[in-house]
Amino acid sequence: MANNSYSGVKNSLVEANHDGDFGCTLKELRSLMELRGAEAITKISETYGDTQGLCNRLKTSPIDGLSGQPADIEKRKTVFGENLIPPKKSKTFLQLVWEALQDVTLIILEVAAIVSLGLSFYRPPDAEREHCGRAAGGGDDEGESEAGWIEGAAILLSVICVVLVTAFNDWSKDKQFRGLQSRIEQEQKFTVVRAGQVIQIPVAEIVVGDVAQVKYGDLLPADGVLVQGNDLKIDESSLTGESDHVKKTLEKDPMMLSGTHVMEGSGKMVVTAVGVNSQTGIIFCLLGAAEDDDEDEEEKKKEKEEKKKQRKTKAQDGAAMEMQPLNSDEATDAEEKKKANLPKKEKSVLQGKLTKLAVQIGKAGLLMSAVTVIILVVMFVIDTFWIQDLPWVKDCTPIYIQFFVKFFIIGVTVLVVAVPEGLPLAVTISLAYSVKKMMKDNNLVRHLDACETMGNATAICSDKTGTLTMNRMTVVQVFIAEKHHKKVPEPESIPSSTLDTLIVGIAVNCAYTTNIMPPEKEGGLPRQLGNKTECALLGFSNDLKRDYHAIRSEIPEEKLYKVYTFNSVRKSMSTVLKMADGSFRMFSKGASEILLKKCYKILTANGEPKIFRPRDRDDMVKKVIEPMASEGLRTICLAYRDFPASDGEPEWDNENDILTGLTCICVVGIEDPVRPEVPEAIRKCQRAGITVRMVTGDNINTARAIASKCGILLPGDDFLCLEGKEFNRRIRNERGEIEQERIDRIWPRLRVLARSSPTDKHTLVKGIIDSTIAEQRQVVAVTGDGTNDGPALKKADVGFAMGIAGTDVAKEASDIILTDDNFSSIVKAVMWGRNVYDSISKFLQFQLTVNVVAVIVAFTGACITQDSPLKAVQMLWVNLIMDTFASLALATEPPTESLLLRKPYGRNKPLISRTMMKNILGQAVYQLVIIFTLLFAGEKLFDIDSGRNAPLHAPPSEHYTVVFNTFVLMQLFNEINARKIHGERNVFEGVFNNPIFCTIVFGTFIVQIVIVQFGGKPFSCVGLNIEQWLWCTFLGFGSLLWGQVISSVPTSRLKFLKTAGHGTQKDEIPDDELEELEDVDEIDHAERELRRGQILWFRGLNRIQTQIRVVKAFRSSISLYEGLEKPESRSSIHNFMTHPEFRIEDSEPHIPLIDDTDAEDDAPTKRNSASPRNTTPTPPSPSPSPTPATTVAPSTPVSPSPNQNNNAVESGNHLFPEGPKSGTLSAPGSPLHSLETSL
Repeated sequence: MANNSYSGVKNSLVEANHDGDFGCTLKELRSLMELRGAEAITKISETYGDTQGLCNRLKTSPIDGLSGQPADIEKRKTVFGENLIPPKKSKTFLQLVWEALQDVTLIILEVAAIVSLGLSFYRPPDAEREHCGRAAGGGDDEGESEAGWIEGAAILLSVICVVLVTAFNDWSKDKQFRGLQSRIEQEQKFTVVRAGQVIQIPVAEIVVGDVAQVKYGDLLPADGVLVQGNDLKIDESSLTGESDHVKKTLEKDPMMLSGTHVMEGSGKMVVTAVGVNSQTGIIFCLLGAAEDDDEDEEEKKKEKEEKKKQRKTKAQDGAAMEMQPLNSDEATDAEEKKKANLPKKEKSVLQGKLTKLAVQIGKAGLLMSAVTVIILVVMFVIDTFWIQDLPWVKDCTPIYIQFFVKFFIIGVTVLVVAVPEGLPLAVTISLAYSVKKMMKDNNLVRHLDACETMGNATAICSDKTGTLTMNRMTVVQVFIAEKHHKKVPEPESIPSSTLDTLIVGIAVNCAYTTNIMPPEKEGGLPRQLGNKTECALLGFSNDLKRDYHAIRSEIPEEKLYKVYTFNSVRKSMSTVLKMADGSFRMFSKGASEILLKKCYKILTANGEPKIFRPRDRDDMVKKVIEPMASEGLRTICLAYRDFPASDGEPEWDNENDILTGLTCICVVGIEDPVRPEVPEAIRKCQRAGITVRMVTGDNINTARAIASKCGILLPGDDFLCLEGKEFNRRIRNERGEIEQERIDRIWPRLRVLARSSPTDKHTLVKGIIDSTIAEQRQVVAVTGDGTNDGPALKKADVGFAMGIAGTDVAKEASDIILTDDNFSSIVKAVMWGRNVYDSISKFLQFQLTVNVVAVIVAFTGACITQDSPLKAVQMLWVNLIMDTFASLALATEPPTESLLLRKPYGRNKPLISRTMMKNILGQAVYQLVIIFTLLFAGEKLFDIDSGRNAPLHAPPSEHYTVVFNTFVLMQLFNEINARKIHGERNVFEGVFNNPIFCTIVFGTFIVQIVIVQFGGKPFSCVGLNIEQWLWCTFLGFGSLLWGQVISSVPTSRLKFLKTAGHGTQKDEIPDDELEELEDVDEIDHAERELRRGQILWFRGLNRIQTQIRVVKAFRSSISLYEGLEKPESRSSIHNFMTHPEFRIEDSEPHIPLIDDTDAEDDAPTKRNSASPRNTTPTPPSPSPSPTPATTVAPSTPVSPSPNQNNNAVESGNHLFPEGPKSGTLSAPGSPLHSLETSL
């Protein structure tokens, strides 16, 4: 590596001129970024002198950044590339049309239509015609018999319609999906310094030479070299697989890599590589995000054959551990549906129930249509050759075939009407529509099925800060100079020496990225940038009429001697200044109960320090801190310590000795007011049967106070408020293992979990989901914003990340992003979720009525009159209105508040309730009675010619037109009935809130008039007169009146009604299949129904692809983890690798100490820095070697953690000792983890 990078330097002098006059080339920078640690430092010093030299070559300044002039930025983009990774090409409209054409029923229809077309052009000589039997006669009119082709053509045309509609829907879905992706990407901003100003720009705008500010919780968007850092620690596991956090300093290791996570500290880096040239981008390209220039076709064929051979051996391993195929076609198709790849979640319950239902209906339809065809053929043959006793004449053969084709078409039409292909369409439309509308309600849905799962939610575990509260911290009380002020005091009442110390302490001991900005609008609140707790302190200094900016400009960040940034172990932050006389002064701030233990003096009323004894401290806790906490305030202590010059320089790394002997300046109480709309939203949740629990890092008094204000705790309830430590004690047995029974004793009554670590949050969510004590499995939604909320968000059924306060890691692990961080938006999501479910049920109720009626009419009609009363083209039109248009009309009903008045449906609730079954059967009876009356007595009632027993190409009759027209009008009016599924009386309620519904109903009506009056031969219709129209309309309107009659019959009386459309229960799945599903991430019921046979075959393919990729990854010496990146995260460099290894070690249960104050503390923070105790050391990655992954040495057993119950990455430890089998072990969260262990 060193050699080629060296040669790069020699050439750089020559190339420099072409490279837009920058002092270093793209190639040079790329090779620089491949070095790590000491190598990198020597390289920088040899080539550039130091980082300052590198900045000079890149024409940037470590302090002021780039000039920010558009010309300069553009030039950098052309020379060094943009910070984008080109996305995958989407399917063209034609490809989608081709896919829609693959539908089996449509293919059968097309074939039948073509045969019918071909035969209609054959004219037997007229003389012979008479010999071919009664049915063939008639059709004397020349024009009529020539119009035989119309039916075939019309069928083809209607097939084309259906295909185009389906394709268009898929296309718009794909477009929406991509729009969503790009919107998620645009929302990702990063802080850079340009022209001396700190600004936030979209990640894609970052260019080489930018100086970026990195702080805890960030996901680095590009590669760079550190120019200044405070206590910076980075989680590079996504690139290297090393789970230990890497310390970044200018002296030891200044290389910052894209896609890694900042776990602690802050700093600045100069960007050296972006987009496809960054470490992430390089891996991306190798992985075949640039698939086009892959191997030649030949190789692919060979690979396929190899796969086939290997498949046989692999098939037995019963899907040992499934990985997503990387860039295979299946992966991309499945990508949309599989977006949420969560451990053993039952995939979209709705989709499963629907597929199962559709398969059952389809089977019934197939049976009916087959029977219809057989009966028609048999009756025709008997009639012609036996009753009329005619011989089979050669000349008549085409005519007989034409009859058989006609029968076949009738059969297929019955099938087309019976199969509800509108179901998937209805779901898609409903979800897509909801997702679009949810954007307006501040829900950015990342995974479609999360939307519908939300409707079944039974529990919500919410954060406090920012979700239930406004996340605008303000200091409201302060204890200073021996006096407790209930509001911010006047500066005159505080001794000036104390005030000066306080203000300097606040200014330098808050991150310099935190600022209070003037309000955007006149009279608005000042804007708080950065950490909210620190903003409160800076605001406090402004309230004391002092300017912290002046102090910061006097002591810039570079002059700070040492900074101990906030982390979860310290629970405090300290900054050391070197004074002019050589002495040091350290300012500290942190949770009051922790810092007060380290204070031995306190500033008095005259500004002098006096001794502070333990009993004074207990006094203060009782008189100051507890009263503040019980009002819901967070208490922060500010202190300082002097190190005299005479003692020489202290041992800075020995933190315990440094952080003692402090002098307390003051204790402040910070309020974070409850959002005004939250109590109402929580009341709605409780009414809707959803339990809201608060999980927070704050202390228990503050938490309880806020929970009462929100209405989570109601007076007189039997509830539990626990601290994380107590919670852990209660759920673990003597050996420190978590037991499900113990969790089951707690969670039903638990309402507040305070002082909780992210691990506790994950344990609670997992405990509730795995619990079996309630009759329904609980469906849990979780909100999170910190990096280490990742495991809980992933584990939950629906994870909500905060759009404003959330870190990138949390957003990546979530299903829905709350763009306004507001709890009431979650309630909206519940409403939309329930609405999706109801919309589908409405559509089903409508569709099944039509199905039942159409199938029975076609079937009996065909058997009795040898001809279906509803012609093929008419059936297709009915199919179009019931399927496509009805799914549009009924799936776009807006949600109403009344949805929140009922309890959630369980996972096992049937799609079609008994009330719906009553409506379906009731309406079907009405429609059948009317249609059969018209069919067999219509000609007498209307005094028209009978249309029964018409010959082959006979002209359409008024009689059958009336039947068809009445049938369609009954469906139209029944569509209005279908708007209510819970047996409500008023079906028109809110009908005008849905313009789509009205448009479709009126539109269909108008088209129906056009078809009947002018459809003529293709639609087998004849114009009707006004009186006939009125009768048809009246009979159609009757279904509304009949609907009222049905709803008067109480469902409870009708015991014989069955429900339909249950989800597949786990116990219904045959054992062998369950074993096979054991290791798949989720049970996808829809897939189970559809491809029982294909499952093994796909599994084998995926496994082999993964293996080949693993081998390649090893050969190309790339970190493994990248080789196994999930397809969905391929689209922007920023989304890439945002799955840090979430591992939570349980072998030694981490029980927080009593003082663990603020976990949620925004102090710049813990929430994200997974503390060292929470991470499992991973074996170092093996040296890259071309060992094929299939022949793995028997895996080294990992000591199983005693606490099997709480592995964040479930099945992370199941290593199979048999050799080859452990080939592609992967834990859902971290393929790498297990791969390393097994290789």
